[in-house]
Formats: sequence, structure tokens, C-alpha cells
Amino acid sequence: MAEIKPIRPLRYTKKINDIKSVVCPPYDIISDPEREALIGNSEYNIVRLEKPEGGENRYADAAKTLDEWIGKGILARDDKEGIFVYRERFTVKGKEYFFSGMICLVKLCEFSERIILPHEETLSKAKTDRFNLLKNTHCNFSSVYSLYLDEEKKIEKVLCKAQESAPEHEFTDGDGVTHSLWKIDDRDEIDFIVNEMRSKQLFIADGHHRYETSLNFRKYLKEHPEEDNGCDSEHILMTLVNMDNEGLVVFPTHRLIKDLPVDKEALKKKCSADFEIKELIGIENIEKTLEENRGVHAFALYTGGDTFTLFLRKDGADVEGRSKAYCDLDVTVLHTLILEKALGIDKENMANQINLRYTRSFEEAVKSVKDGESSAAFILNPTKVREIKSVALASDKMPQKSTYFYPKLITGLVINQLD
Repeated sequence: MAEIKPIRPLRYTKKINDIKSVVCPPYDIISDPEREALIGNSEYNIVRLEKPEGGENRYADAAKTLDEWIGKGILARDDKEGIFVYRERFTVKGKEYFFSGMICLVKLCEFSERIILPHEETLSKAKTDRFNLLKNTHCNFSSVYSLYLDEEKKIEKVLCKAQESAPEHEFTDGDGVTHSLWKIDDRDEIDFIVNEMRSKQLFIADGHHRYETSLNFRKYLKEHPEEDNGCDSEHILMTLVNMDNEGLVVFPTHRLIKDLPVDKEALKKKCSADFEIKELIGIENIEKTLEENRGVHAFALYTGGDTFTLFLRKDGADVEGRSKAYCDLDVTVLHTLILEKALGIDKENMANQINLRYTRSFEEAVKSVKDGESSAAFILNPTKVREIKSVALASDKMPQKSTYFYPKLITGLVINQLD
């Protein structure tokens, strides 16, 4: 099963007085203005490596910048390897949450081996970008986020013990998320964790593109051994979190319809055989209404004004014949019975984000319709963590953008240099 090992990472040195100034979110959620703001915090912000900008040479430029920072002593390898404990504390809708996991190296496995399992489809454009960055820098700047089961909480006890001491780093970012980091370098504790993980499967929560990129890079180096240079392409940087951790929060990812007129009355007529449909007043009640109808595949359609349309799936409404876990997902029902069957947006257009855009923000979805940027918004309930496991175990994958784990893992505290 899963093979993990400690890491001797590349990290920012004491030449950086404020670690908060040099970290960043994962590349795929950083807008251009946010990137500029991060660089404004520090010329050594990791975003310059994680999301390089420029022309065709931007990946080579990132590698050059990396070498310069190492040469200046801004980044250096730890003297001793270890497993890192990473914790995030945050608030959602007035309720405080926290979860902690461990940052380590994980041996790559093909999905067919059933050791590390995906749950979501990926997009080729993002994988090309990540491959070019990895090929030039030989670094995992950001971590893949994966889940495992620790029902007896054996590993959790070791992680809790580490958190009894003062963290090496602790800071609160602009979104109010407090990030903390500890290092476990006791050999007995490391060996215990490694041995416990040997009986476990891993379920990728976030970072599918990065994981598939590492698989492709490993294959590339086998075909081009002259570019190897002692590169450890067999392992990838991962943050592993217990799937039963009560601090795990998954946001819904709402669907916005663009460049395609939506005739609400015609759509309701097309969907009447599969859904019970109600017109309700008060868009401020959409999320509450969906939560109250969570067990019956409920969706809210918003096309403007102060009313919304509630779709409740009827018993027997047919969904395409894949695994039961896949067919039971809210997002599958929405895509199959409404977006594809009724609106005519096929899978290829969805994958290429033609006529379809995504947002995790309910407020942004509503505003997009009110401002005329989108013709309609479909509001969803969040996917449950256990549904991710069920889909993965069924050897199936959810549609793109089915889950949004909040908060995202911070980038820059622990870097895996493959060389």
C-alpha cells in the first residue's frame, strides 16, 4: 500500500524575517492582481517560482531564479530529514475549525495500482503548465493534498504530541487562516508513521494535475535518462490528512452559464419529467433551502430578480450508467439531467469551459447573473468527504470542479527539491 518517507526539504532561511511575506496560495487560484500583490510583499515570494510569468522562457527563468535564491542563501536544504506537521485554523460562517496533517514524500503509483486514488477529472492545459515547470526546476513547490483513514487515531496521537511544543512557523494570512508548522525528526516516531501508512490507501483531495504531472515526468525521465542528473522522480510532496478529521470543510462549486441564453420556462418544461420544480421568493434563502433538501439532489437556478427555481430530483430519474457512487453525486445529476440533457452543453464543452464557468462563491454567482456576465447560475450543495472515497474506490472520477477543499494548503513552507 502507501509508501511514505521523511523529507529533507528546501526551505526559506533566517535571511527571511517574515515567512508570511514569502508564501502564497496554490498557483491555480492566484489572479494576476493577486500575483503582483504577493511580489509586492517580498521580492522572494514563492509565487515567482510557483506561477512564473512571461513568454516561452518563463519556466527556464523560474529555474534561474531558484538557483539565484539558493546561491544567495535565501533557500537552503535542511540538515536533517523529517516529517512535518501542518495545521490550519480558520472560521466559516462564524464557526471555528482546524485540521492538521503531515507533510512528507510519497512514492508515486499509477492509479491502476489502487494505492493512490483520484476522484476528479483533470484538464490538459493545467498539466502541460505544471509539466514544463517541473521539467525546468525539478521542484514540487506546492503539495498534493490527500486523505487517508486513521480510525484508531494512531498517527494522530503522534501529530498531536508534536503540536504540544511551539511551532517553527505560525502566521495568519489575509483570509484569516492561521498556518502552523512543526517538524518531527525523532527516528522512532518517523518509523512508526511510515509503518502505519503501509496499510493505507490515499485519496487525492486536491492537486490531481500536479500528481498526474509527476507521473508523466517520471515516465519522461525514463525515456530521456540524459536529463535525469540524480533526480528522484519516484516521489512527490504530499500533505496527508485523516479523512475523519472534523475540521475538513468542502465548499460547493457552483456552475455559471455563459454565452448561452437560458429560457427558464422552456428549461422547466424540459426538466419536468425528472424534477419536481418550485418557484420560491428570496435569494438569501437559497443555501438554507438546499441544505434542507440535501438528501434528494436539490439545485437552485437563479436567472435574476428576487426569485429562484428549486429543482428536486424525482425517484427514478435516469442518470448515465456508471458506478452507483458516481450516479449518486449531486454534480452528476446536475450535469447529466440538466446541463447535458436539457441545455445541450456536452461533456467536451464542459471540459473546455465553453458555456460553463465555476465559482465557489454564492455571492459571486448571484452577482455574475445580476451584472449580465452569466445568463444563469446553478447553486449546489457541497460534496461530502465520504462521497470522494466512494467514487475513488469505484474506480470512477467526478466531473471537473466537483470539490473545493477549504482552506487551500499554503505554498512555500516546505519545498521538495528532486535533485
